[in-house]
Amino acid sequence: MTIGERVGRVAGTWFPLIVLAAGAIAILVPQAFLPIGPWINTLLGIIMLGMGLTLQPVDFAVIAKKPKAFAVGVVAQYVVMPLAAIALALAFQLPPELLVGVVLVGSAPGGTASNVMVYLAKGDTALSVAMTTASTLLAPVLTPLLVLWLAGSYLPVDAWGLFQSIIMIVLLPVIAGLVLRMLLPKVVRAILPWLPLVSVVGITLVVLAVVAGSAATILSVGLLVALVVILHNGIGYGLGFLAAKAVDLDESARRAVAIEVGMQNSGLAAGLARTHFTPESALPAAIFSVWHNVSGSLLASYWSRRPPKGAASTTPALDDQPVAS
Repeated sequence: MTIGERVGRVAGTWFPLIVLAAGAIAILVPQAFLPIGPWINTLLGIIMLGMGLTLQPVDFAVIAKKPKAFAVGVVAQYVVMPLAAIALALAFQLPPELLVGVVLVGSAPGGTASNVMVYLAKGDTALSVAMTTASTLLAPVLTPLLVLWLAGSYLPVDAWGLFQSIIMIVLLPVIAGLVLRMLLPKVVRAILPWLPLVSVVGITLVVLAVVAGSAATILSVGLLVALVVILHNGIGYGLGFLAAKAVDLDESARRAVAIEVGMQNSGLAAGLARTHFTPESALPAAIFSVWHNVSGSLLASYWSRRPPKGAASTTPALDDQPVAS
């Protein structure tokens, strides 16, 4: 194992605790991390570039092999989480700036940390990677439309601005990564082992910036938002698993869909919230970034001790997958 692979594994293993510590530090000394704020979207672009570098044509083969599982997973991603978001925000009577933050999290694509959690949970990792990629590529269209539909009556939503931001933050970097892997395969293979470290550093900086910018709000309504986030994440896991079970997917696919639906690209939601709304709107995403990595690790640990019945997990080279929020 190379030094890069060892560092990448360590970074991925300790990622939940690193993010948790970063959130706590940002609350204690927010002023130290406020200068990172303007760099959030750039950091997210770097993480998405890393995702693009890891993708290969084989990652899309699962779409042809398991079209039902893939379709159910992607549909659940953009139905369960957005609707759960608005339902929880209204049930807990969140103010508009926090409501839109919760909706942004729910309308975001899946985060690539889910791929690692599915792997650890002995789930269908190939399906998870395909779902993450598809939901990411659909995000420029679906995320703005969902936010406009669900939150537009509570405060102004610039759907076109959201579309442009997602193109710049997500789509172009992912495409650039794909192109670079095709043009410079040897160079990309040499840096792949280091991508988990790059992603961990990137999302940690994003969490530091977002939490620092929302520190005052966290201290005043943080417990309420944390409760909404925990429920939102849990609903995603639960309904994702039930949706997969309802169409009779095997156990490994159910685990993949559950984790993929429950874990969101909350870093992207935080960046969009700060760019198009208010720092307070990024608070749900900041808390989600911390919590879903903790809950995902706990769920993966539970399932890892219980091999799925009736099917072996489909596991591509996970070392190629970056860790993102």
